[in-house]
Amino acid sequence: MVSPNNKWLIFSDLDGSLLDHDTYSHAAADALLAKLDQDEIPVILTTSKTRAEVEALRVELNNRHPFITENGAAVYIPQGYFESKPEGCIERDGFWVYSFSQPRSHWLSILDNAKKIFPYSFSHFSAMKEEVIAQVTGLSQQQALQANTREYGEPISWLGVESAKQVFIQWLEEQGGHVLQGGRFLHLSGFCDKGKALVWLAEEYNKQYEKECTAPALKTIAVGDSDNDVAMLEAADLALIIRSPVHAPPKLKRVRGFFISEEFGPVGWNSGLRKIL
Repeated sequence: MVSPNNKWLIFSDLDGSLLDHDTYSHAAADALLAKLDQDEIPVILTTSKTRAEVEALRVELNNRHPFITENGAAVYIPQGYFESKPEGCIERDGFWVYSFSQPRSHWLSILDNAKKIFPYSFSHFSAMKEEVIAQVTGLSQQQALQANTREYGEPISWLGVESAKQVFIQWLEEQGGHVLQGGRFLHLSGFCDKGKALVWLAEEYNKQYEKECTAPALKTIAVGDSDNDVAMLEAADLALIIRSPVHAPPKLKRVRGFFISEEFGPVGWNSGLRKIL
């Protein structure tokens, strides 16, 4: 399926995809990650996680490529990765940053108003202590601290009945918010998603490769397991859906160019990508 005449970019979700849903281990994918690095195929971490969480994981994975945080709210490109700073980016902490959402403070203000309309029906990260976040996510307290350093959006834990959750989501959207259902939480942010971020970053790669007369055609592969991955699974040239032990595979509108792994998490990530590549 994959032609040597193409230059491939892999946009990968983390939790439940590259990382095991329960243990957060990526060991089953390590050999393939090393091979992709050797073959100069970028793996672009595309996640609901924060910049702090992804930076720690990039060190662990020896990943030097751009990454996408908070469900597509922002793209971080290491300064100097491209010949020139992409248009619309700001410089922050050694990165060129392109954002698609208002800052977190905007959404926290809206949630404060929501508590008057939906009392005791939800909680969210900024209202939780790190030990509580650790308990509900399975993260260590240090990892929970990193998870709470959000810049653009807010994870929400719904505590009410399912029917009321839809009313809650509709109300948030009426306030200008965009709500995505992740593996564990609702994610509130601006009108952004992983698909928009994928398209924007792929176009930036294209602009760079156009400077090389012999550059191959650029193609994208998206890997994900949840509803918040649907936008990028639809936007990519090829899509790999990772099976989950806790929910059904997300449904796509596309009828071709997608695959579903046989195994869960990083085991499925490894075998599914190997079959495609």
